Amino acid sequence: MTDLAHRQPDVTLATFDAATLAVLHAMEEAAEKHLDAIRPHNTKRGYANDWALWGEFHDWLAERTGHALPLTAVTKGTLVGFVVWLDAIKLAAPNSIDRRITGVTVTARNEHGVEVPKAATVAARKALKPMKADPERVARGRGKAAAATPEQLRQMSAAAADGLTGLRDRALWLLAFSVAGRSAEVSALRADGIVHVSNGLEVHVPSVKGRPARDVVVHCGKNPDTCPVRAWLTWRAAAGITSGPAFLPIDVWGNLGDHTLSPAACRDIIARNAERAGVAVRLTGHSMRAGFITTSRVAGKREEKIRAQSGHAENSPAFWGYIREADKWSDAASEDIGL
Repeated sequence: MTDLAHRQPDVTLATFDAATLAVLHAMEEAAEKHLDAIRPHNTKRGYANDWALWGEFHDWLAERTGHALPLTAVTKGTLVGFVVWLDAIKLAAPNSIDRRITGVTVTARNEHGVEVPKAATVAARKALKPMKADPERVARGRGKAAAATPEQLRQMSAAAADGLTGLRDRALWLLAFSVAGRSAEVSALRADGIVHVSNGLEVHVPSVKGRPARDVVVHCGKNPDTCPVRAWLTWRAAAGITSGPAFLPIDVWGNLGDHTLSPAACRDIIARNAERAGVAVRLTGHSMRAGFITTSRVAGKREEKIRAQSGHAENSPAFWGYIREADKWSDAASEDIGL
């Protein structure tokens, strides 16, 4: 039997007249509107989050290359780079990365009129394939970020890099811990919003993503290796900064940049230094925030004081989850019951 593909010529848009092309174009637009209308709200929200991550990846890339690419540059190189960034920096699970690839390509096409080359998506999923075969990567995203402890912070301080980079990194993770800061909040800190007073630091944590700004105090630490006040003052003096972003990028030659570190870069610094120090658990940017809450609670601090530092709402399930975790060994039901 003769294959129809060999008997029928390929039909391309170039074979149609102008009137037919106009109708086809209108049908394409109608199809997109219909598909968008029936697309679930959660899917749309997921695609919006994927595109926001795509923008964060571009910010991270710009810090390292010195050149900002347009978000519409969805190519083989940028999409594979996005996969590697999600894996190495964001520590995302492979299935999550797979969904992000789809979200970026769909948003590029539907919202920005960019048709992503098939070769780009094929290459991205080829880069993803060995990640899906790695059990440790597959297990990512199952559970909360590990809460950092003061002992782990001392371990990180002992292993910090020499020079300006080490001073910045130590100040960054100790301030992130001490203000219970989200990575976006640490990124937004301003040098002139961190005031040195007799007892320590008065820190203005700016509003990020619609969350209220807050003013917190950071007390001097007893251990010089983990004192956030000492770390900040040392970094500030070495970098010669009195205003502008609190934390700046540093290139491989030790030169300071002139723009703020992105939230992704802040998370990268924490994760990289924890790994460098051989910390037994995987620490992320959120580990500093979780660690402050649990550490303060174990030290006997009141809930309202801890919430004022972290900026959690009074009825926040996440906050009370941290409190329960910190309290689980305090007056435990199984303690001293005659066993």
